[in-house]
Amino acid sequence: MPRSVATTDRPSHDELLEFLADRHHAIVITARQSDGRPQASPVTAGVDTDGRIVVATYPQRAKTANARANPEVSVVFLSDDFGDAWVQVDGTAEVLDTPDEDAVEGLVEYFRCIAGEHDDWDEYREAMVRQGKSLLRIMPDRWGPIATGGFPPEVAERLDAQE
Repeated sequence: MPRSVATTDRPSHDELLEFLADRHHAIVITARQSDGRPQASPVTAGVDTDGRIVVATYPQRAKTANARANPEVSVVFLSDDFGDAWVQVDGTAEVLDTPDEDAVEGLVEYFRCIAGEHDDWDEYREAMVRQGKSLLRIMPDRWGPIATGGFPPEVAERLDAQE
């Protein structure tokens, strides 16, 4: 069985957005207001047409309250296959609340980048307002490598040489 070798590829901004475009499983990490320690929330996320990470949420959620208090957040994007590539993106969040039109239209764009077109956009907009939804929009300003798990290359080489 071939050895899995870890990779760490540094993407450009455009390469990052391309990588994120079809990955929607993510973990938003914010700083708790009480003590500054990390608070992690599994979410469905997308990337809007302006290159911002978008997450639908509610104003009562910890991630939302934390992002209001300290907008510096991180988002870890995972592949559908847990052992496949992932990346951590750091950025500055803004929180938009319905019924504000920017929030409603941002939620429309969120839906589009996750699931495509809706059968009835008016109904969707009304539902977002009725549910009292919020939108996190995170502008990426730093990101790590796109990484995969496995043996560090030097360990894999040493093991191969020993066989």
